[in-house]
Amino acid sequence: MKSIIKKLIAPIAMGAALLSATPANAALEKRTFCVFDIIGKQGDVYSLMEDYRLEAMKWGVDFTLKAYTDEKIAAEDLKSGKCDAAGITGIRGRSFNSFTGTLDSLGSIPTYDHMKQTLKLLMSPKFSKYMTSGDYEVAGISPGGAGYLFTNDKSVNNVAKMSGKKVAVLDFDKSQAIMVSSIGASPVSATIATFGPMFNNGSVDIIAAPAIAYEPLELYKGLGENGAIADFAILQLSLQMLIRHDRFPEGFGQKSRAYSWSQYDRAIDLINVSTDKIKPQYWMSIPEEDKVGYSEMFRQTRLKLRDMGIYNGKMLKFLARVRCKLDAGLAECSAADKE
Repeated sequence: MKSIIKKLIAPIAMGAALLSATPANAALEKRTFCVFDIIGKQGDVYSLMEDYRLEAMKWGVDFTLKAYTDEKIAAEDLKSGKCDAAGITGIRGRSFNSFTGTLDSLGSIPTYDHMKQTLKLLMSPKFSKYMTSGDYEVAGISPGGAGYLFTNDKSVNNVAKMSGKKVAVLDFDKSQAIMVSSIGASPVSATIATFGPMFNNGSVDIIAAPAIAYEPLELYKGLGENGAIADFAILQLSLQMLIRHDRFPEGFGQKSRAYSWSQYDRAIDLINVSTDKIKPQYWMSIPEEDKVGYSEMFRQTRLKLRDMGIYNGKMLKFLARVRCKLDAGLAECSAADKE
């Protein structure tokens, strides 16, 4: 009888031993994830990261989330080592990885269809070698929404009328000041924390912002009765997760990127909810012929910024291929100076 019991118990004991050694039950590595969300723990970005934290446990990491309403500090804490990972905008992330940081370049991703095709490819293993730069690895990218021009005067309905107007530009992004100066407008230095209030109190006439900023920053105050939002995306914002890759298990980055891609539609839904909150009367249509001209203006600016070392040439070339794949008839697809 004893031998029979031993034979029955032995496989169970062996199974229990194997189970206890699996990653799900192994000791999780404790890491700190610093999340930039302009409205803190109550924001959509922070909420998405709470779900991400639960998913990361399956990959052997237990994150402690820290909310930041100042993106600059979140980025600095990542650089200093206070944060093992950080969630910041692609514009800010350009200093960590110029390839993925060029996603947020002027006019390079015209629509959400382009964004979807772009991220589907970038988050695949095929592009993993471009995700690491120095000590940092991009462990996920989510859409942050189209960036639109907000103006306090709806009569400013084309680029020529922007001449002499005061336009807020982010103090750490040289590309914005260069673009604004090139059209004869006056760039006014701002931060992510100050550009909204500057627009609302009249310190600047024009800002670029995504729909997700409209309600939290109360941009309707700056628009007032006479303002407008140009219904034309001047860029697509991205939200990027960066990790100090030497502090994470082997393969963590790709698992994280795969999860990030799986949440694409959820992120777009949140953007659409924010967009729907904007009063319809604020939207200002841009004639199609003007859009074509602006697209070429943005392309020439991208080439200039590439040659200045601000934009990454490989990413610009990749994004041009995406645009031409979705619309092979674009003039740029056969241009002599194509990206």
